[in-house]
Amino acid sequence: MTFSILTYDEKTGVYAGAAATGSLCVGGWVLRGDIESGLCASQGTAPSTFWRDDAMRQLYAGAVATDVVASLTAADTGRDHRQLSVLDRSGGTAGFTGAESVAFADVIATPNLIVAGNMIQSRAVLEAMAERFRNSTGAPASRLLSALRAAESTGSDIRGLQSAALLILNPKAPPIDLRIDQSDTPLDDLAALANKVSQPPYVHWLGEVPVTTDRTRAPVGPVAPAPIT
Repeated sequence: MTFSILTYDEKTGVYAGAAATGSLCVGGWVLRGDIESGLCASQGTAPSTFWRDDAMRQLYAGAVATDVVASLTAADTGRDHRQLSVLDRSGGTAGFTGAESVAFADVIATPNLIVAGNMIQSRAVLEAMAERFRNSTGAPASRLLSALRAAESTGSDIRGLQSAALLILNPKAPPIDLRIDQSDTPLDDLAALANKVSQPPYVHWLGEVPVTTDRTRAPVGPVAPAPIT
């Protein structure tokens, strides 16, 4: 049904996550993050948007990933149909897979990286996703896209893919929240969108808006109107 990856880079302070699914609108349903708090992915047969939003509130208040997962799952009688991944502000991770999740379903949680999936071909999908990310270099977007492709080529969602999403939170850059809500080729489309974001004129505009390390950033001098094409 869905596979996801959440990561934290201790050197840069970048939180980055990605997800793909055989259903619609994975970005809107699954991924959430905050540059001061961490990331979470709420997925499953009956994913809870309350888990997702409550997880972010608890992380913002300073809770660690293990405590967030424990509190949310204990309070929900429908937990057997849900899956949750949490990465806290220090890179701590924790996950939960409900007993009624459609096989294959599991979470692999390690410091600074957690992968989760349900209705996927096998555990190899998760292992490939994590290994590809760990062994890759470059920008977070390219590494996450490579990880999603590794998951797809190893078995993927057993229904194929319809949507994909990418979320990057960098203290020195504006947030990047990209979503392909429905496509026959969501990973290709997500890669194309990520490339477009990194090119002028959009990338120049990104250099003028506020960021965590400069919350008052703005254009210097008059702003020329964009040419009409």
